[in-house]
Amino acid sequence: MALQDVLVDELRDMYSAENQLVKALPKLAKGAKDKALKQLFTDHLEETKGQVLRLRTVFEHLGEKPTGEHCNGMEGVIEEGADALEKDEEGPSFDAGIVGAALRTEHYEIAGYQAAIAMAETLGLDEVVQLLEENLSEEEAAAEKITAAAKPILKASAEQPAEKKGPKSAKEKYSAKKSVEDEKKASPDLRRKSA
Repeated sequence: MALQDVLVDELRDMYSAENQLVKALPKLAKGAKDKALKQLFTDHLEETKGQVLRLRTVFEHLGEKPTGEHCNGMEGVIEEGADALEKDEEGPSFDAGIVGAALRTEHYEIAGYQAAIAMAETLGLDEVVQLLEENLSEEEAAAEKITAAAKPILKASAEQPAEKKGPKSAKEKYSAKKSVEDEKKASPDLRRKSA
């Protein structure tokens, strides 16, 4: 497969990811309790819409259609955000969970844009690189803003008293079971050092 084909697949993946976020960000904004976090998600929604349009321009430069790939990775990251919105946490601890999901989302996008930019640079696609760098810059700025907004949220969350946990939901039980399975599968490949 030629590098340009790999680039097109990567870009279609990013296009799918950004479109999924256009649907997910309003839910995060609605669910967040912290006003600054709500505003951040609302503002980033507008940036994300612009990123989708920029990606369409990239595809025009390449003479390709933007559709054709579904980003399973972003679907999983968005699912983690949805899980954070369903937690029984109260106050700042609730928003702390959303912050974690939001940062994973931004870093997933950052990695995707970095890979696509490296490919486009190798192919000498200067206009494509410039458009992708604009998206990357916005994603990096969003991650920095989320991190800054998280500081008071995390501090307030750390000051909350521990609460007694109720019974686990079916989803939490399933997740815990999968975690144990993951550990067992990885164990043969990990060597534990004796203390």
